[in-house]
Amino acid sequence: MWIQKIALILTIIGGLNWGLVGAFNFDLVAFLFGPMSVLSQIVYILVGISAIVLLVASFYNRAEQK
Repeated sequence: MWIQKIALILTIIGGLNWGLVGAFNFDLVAFLFGPMSVLSQIVYILVGISAIVLLVASFYNRAEQK
């Protein structure tokens, strides 16, 4: 499903960004779009929604396999 593919890409981007924050104290999203700018907030919200989509899809797929 296309929404799951987009969610996976956004979640990977979010994970990589958190890795940069943890390892180097460098927030790539804030660097690109400005700290807590509207665009940064949109990216953060989309990454969070993507994680929820993948979580729900994971449980849905598990229920289908039983």
